Amino acid sequence: MNIKKLSTTLVVLSTLSLPAHATTLTRETGAPVGDNQNSKTAGPNGGVLLEDAHLIEKLARFDRMRIPERVVHARGTGAHGVFKSYGDFSKLTRASLFNRKNKKTPVFVRFSSVIHSKGSPESLRDPRGFATKFYTDQGNWDLVGNNLPVFFIRDAIKFPDMVNSLKPDPKTNKQDPNRIFDFMAHHPESIHMWTHLMSNKGTPASLRTMDGNGVHAYKFVNKDNKVRYVKFRWVSKQGVKNLTAKEAQKVQGEDFSYLTTDLYDNIKKGNYPSWELVALVMELDQLDKHDFNPLDVTKDWKCEMSSIECTKLGLMTLNKVPTNFFQFTEQSAFSPAVFVPGIEPSEDRLLQGRLFAYSDTQRYRLGVNYQYLPVNKAKVEINTYAQDGSLSTRVANEEHINYQPNHFDGSLNRDRGTLHEDQQYKYSQHKLSGSTQQKMIAKTQNFKQAGETYRSYSDFDKEHLIKNFGGTLNQIKNKLIVTQMIAYAYKADKEYGEKLAKFTNTDLNKVKSVVVKLRD
Repeated sequence: MNIKKLSTTLVVLSTLSLPAHATTLTRETGAPVGDNQNSKTAGPNGGVLLEDAHLIEKLARFDRMRIPERVVHARGTGAHGVFKSYGDFSKLTRASLFNRKNKKTPVFVRFSSVIHSKGSPESLRDPRGFATKFYTDQGNWDLVGNNLPVFFIRDAIKFPDMVNSLKPDPKTNKQDPNRIFDFMAHHPESIHMWTHLMSNKGTPASLRTMDGNGVHAYKFVNKDNKVRYVKFRWVSKQGVKNLTAKEAQKVQGEDFSYLTTDLYDNIKKGNYPSWELVALVMELDQLDKHDFNPLDVTKDWKCEMSSIECTKLGLMTLNKVPTNFFQFTEQSAFSPAVFVPGIEPSEDRLLQGRLFAYSDTQRYRLGVNYQYLPVNKAKVEINTYAQDGSLSTRVANEEHINYQPNHFDGSLNRDRGTLHEDQQYKYSQHKLSGSTQQKMIAKTQNFKQAGETYRSYSDFDKEHLIKNFGGTLNQIKNKLIVTQMIAYAYKADKEYGEKLAKFTNTDLNKVKSVVVKLRD
């Protein structure tokens, strides 16, 4: 049975085929879907278009799938702290929190597991959320990230499908590797994330001893409107320490919430954990000079790369446990759409979808006025004509005017005056070219960095990666899926694939027959 080619760049899965009775996918309106793999973008390098109604429908539906628990990042713990800038970085960005040495900005950080439910043990293998809310003097900035530097997929249109595969089976309510890797086998780019997650980094020894990553590329814009791409990385001053699968299982029996216990106990003792914030900066003219797409979220940037300039921006220290878990940790709400002048989103396709989905999720979960809850409220004065909505706590506008622009000079409220925009805070400009499209990025390079990550591991870490990954693959009934995933590992690194094949008792010749059809 032949596979239908979705595009010339889509990897052909020789072992996986569509059934003869396949039915055309439709939107919830009944309209047939022409492309469920790629968002509609403004040319090859442009942003994702809001007119992609199928994308918006999928994300909006996904945002409303759980009541009241978060769909992802449900199991979390938080702490208050402060960020202190190392210097004046106004040459890089006009973001005010970086404009003076030793400038302090209050923060709230929420750590979390991504997939598992609110009542799950903290010892389960999972990416770890690392979300930081900076209460700057220009409003809030949310740096929403994970402990791992990359992600499973590169396009937001696949995010609901990915999470649905990772979540429990809708019929049995049990998480099932057969479902997970049925989906992942169709996404060869996921092998890089699995190479991280199936290592011992998937079970950190403590929240204090793990790094954090903004994951996505963003933009730095300085006062002269010079734009650079940037990725953010939190580097633990406590060092990185992880648990083996056996150690994690032992910890689970001793303390269901061992990560929370460790964080709270150390803060209460005055052993305040801290992280350095590092900016990995790339000039715009360097974007197309790599053999991969730097805006592909399945790819990592490294300080060793000649096109990257790494700058240590400052130090964050967590020094206070929340007085009430629900009020702070549970009601804290983060979104990459919450940014300040000097920091803007890049054209990263996954990030573009998250700009809508995360804020939309919070409006659904907590209400349209969630930004006025104490843990989310900016420390600066909020001046807006936004009004009403459920659970509104804002002081009512005393004026007759709730629209802008208007002809009033502020005489009705001389303390504030009429509200107007300030041209100096306009978004940066980005040149677009080409036609709108629904097409995969040109430089997919699905396997190279996964191989580099594997080869960077010690023999100890490689051994546990194979045990963890191979043990999960051994639970999959469909050997075609196992063969496909091992082929991705083999394509990344020959030894990696051979060891997985041996551990899972998979025919290496069948693996190689798939590998020859893969393109990096």
